[in-house]
Amino acid sequence: MATPETTPDRYAVAGNPVAHSRSPLIHALFAQQTRQAVDYSRLLCPLDAFKATVLDFAAHGAQGCNVTVPFKFEAFELATHRTARADLAQAANVLRFDAESGWLADNTDGIGLVRDLTVNAGVPLMGQRVLLLGAGGASAGVMGPLIEAGPREIVIANRTLEKAQAIVDRHAQWAAQHGVALSARGLQTPGEAYDVFINGTAASLSGGGVPVGPEVLKPGCLALDMMYGPAAQAFLDWARSHGAMARDGLGMLVEQAAESFHIWRGVMPDTAPVLAHMRALVDQAQP
Repeated sequence: MATPETTPDRYAVAGNPVAHSRSPLIHALFAQQTRQAVDYSRLLCPLDAFKATVLDFAAHGAQGCNVTVPFKFEAFELATHRTARADLAQAANVLRFDAESGWLADNTDGIGLVRDLTVNAGVPLMGQRVLLLGAGGASAGVMGPLIEAGPREIVIANRTLEKAQAIVDRHAQWAAQHGVALSARGLQTPGEAYDVFINGTAASLSGGGVPVGPEVLKPGCLALDMMYGPAAQAFLDWARSHGAMARDGLGMLVEQAAESFHIWRGVMPDTAPVLAHMRALVDQAQP
């Protein structure tokens, strides 16, 4: 492990697109706070060359990477070792390039989301009804920790019902162990009056509208979009206009990054000042 007097260890966020990512600044703030020698950059991966790009990055001395859309399922397949939460998701957003024992894959999205909801937003999940929209890598990654937080019910709704059902089937035993009712639905019949509504689709990133109606929102519920900044603004406006407490994914981003940092460095940073700093930057950038 590098010290502040040595050459920094190299990490990156790998994805496509990736130019918008705030992860390099977040990890720079973590490194400064914890006095760790870290060089964290962006790694743009061609859509048909994720594996080759990441292998090359590791071959040139890097120690690990975060993985964002659309490569979380591919990242999982690259690792020799996988944590239990990555196995449950069958998707990874963290790779640690362990040279001797083989690469480690983990998924910190779920713990990041749960910490942001319960600690930063102060919204309890125990006994609540939760609607999770989307069945991609982001939704797969958060399902395990969401179940562990003990809501009464989780419904995952997706345009393709079969994809949502596949996530439900994979988590059925975990849900049963925690006393959580788990089911899949299509977008046409997502249900009504949820305590927590989480948008894990790419609709915000692509500028699409919210693909379900306001009936999913219980008055005063929390509605969270995993995106942040301009990409999340339309969702936030929609949620507020229908009486929900609206939250973007910036807190989730910071919290999952802290867990990633701990996996790589063995040190857990304090997220509160970093989230406050990032929130001020995002708010300043808003039109």
